Amino acid sequence: MKKFKELFDEKEFKWGGANLFMYLFMLAVTLVVVYVPFGGKELAFLRPNFLTMFSLLAVFGIFFGVIGDRIPYFNDYIGGGTVLVFLMAAVFGTYKLVPEKLLEHIDIFYGEQPVNFLEIFIPALIVGSVLTVNRNTLIKSIAGYIPLIVLGVIGAAIGGIGVGLIFGKSPLDVMMNYVLPIMGGGTGAGAIPMSEMWAAKTGRPAKEWFAFAISILTIANIISILSGALLSKLGEKKPELTGNGQLVIDNSKEAVKDKEVDIKAELSDVAIAIFFTGILAMTAHIFAVIWKSWKLPFEIHRLAFLVILAVLLNVFNVVPDRIKAGAKKMQTYFSKHTIWVLMAAVGFGTDINEIKNALTVPNLIIALAIVFGAVGMIMLVAKKMKFYPVEAAITAGLCMANRGGAGDVAVLGAANRMELMSFAQISSRIGGAMMLILGSVLFGLFAG
Repeated sequence: MKKFKELFDEKEFKWGGANLFMYLFMLAVTLVVVYVPFGGKELAFLRPNFLTMFSLLAVFGIFFGVIGDRIPYFNDYIGGGTVLVFLMAAVFGTYKLVPEKLLEHIDIFYGEQPVNFLEIFIPALIVGSVLTVNRNTLIKSIAGYIPLIVLGVIGAAIGGIGVGLIFGKSPLDVMMNYVLPIMGGGTGAGAIPMSEMWAAKTGRPAKEWFAFAISILTIANIISILSGALLSKLGEKKPELTGNGQLVIDNSKEAVKDKEVDIKAELSDVAIAIFFTGILAMTAHIFAVIWKSWKLPFEIHRLAFLVILAVLLNVFNVVPDRIKAGAKKMQTYFSKHTIWVLMAAVGFGTDINEIKNALTVPNLIIALAIVFGAVGMIMLVAKKMKFYPVEAAITAGLCMANRGGAGDVAVLGAANRMELMSFAQISSRIGGAMMLILGSVLFGLFAG
């Protein structure tokens, strides 16, 4: 368990990899650049290039990230440092606690050409996640486990739409603004790319959709973690519903294990993985442009094509293991070590009042209906599909409705079933990728 006192020990490197002294130096320089005028000019010391903006946001993200990860209960149930960075950045941006010109530069860094950090962050997560799932796991999961996830999404949609109608929400509103972000595989690989798809279709800033999405996703994440503990208790009360950590009922068939790539990646492997990700992103964009030129009833976003490409490359095993190992390290770097940078950038452009407006009783009840709808549908069909209901509901249901990787750990920890991590990862990775494709279709048809 992370403790506050270790942050003040100069021998510990807990400030995003830096010790206290080094971080304070970084913070001091950042404060000078942002707040000290020179020659009567605001932001006189700022050169708003990629490296500068990346570093400024990193210093901000590290400060609130390490704090958020150490706040009891907030870290376990709300989202910890990732959510606190986003919320504090939204406060700073909404109430203009940093110069307005800096906010403009952050917008360019986050989502405008020619910088647009999202253009590398999202492809790195998609390619690194999908390409590095063990090939046999991917094939077997498509045949057996993936249909279970699909049924969970159907249950979530039925539950959400049913309750949404009571509160005057249209089915399309519930699907696009509630079901997609909740069941989308988390923040980095789910809500953020979906917000880009929404923005591409509507022409409005991605942060408009994202502000509500992260609010409803945070609510669902808390519900999922608490539900994991409740399902564990249900298994104790009704032993016939649980395999006590075993998902597949038929023990004669080997359970799917996600061994992933275990080759140690060299720097050259990481470099070629980044270049290859860029080529795949360009290929996906080519397909998207051609698809759009055909003027079909709905658009498919380039990120959805990227997911499809990554799945096909993995299934047909055409990418060498060394490049997969590099892709895994690339994905780890972006998902674990730059997420606070991204959440700070997104937060600075988000109106905190939009988040407060989303935290209503109707939204809480709709989120409950979505999570419970997924769990209920899965438990209803699990035994017929040769899965134990409790384990199936935890992995294919709750691990779809949480915050991705960190949410998987929290849900499985609450359910005392960490041995199901391989299936949880399939839910977050492959299931989340499927939701990106669904989101691309729905936004293409109905967003406006």
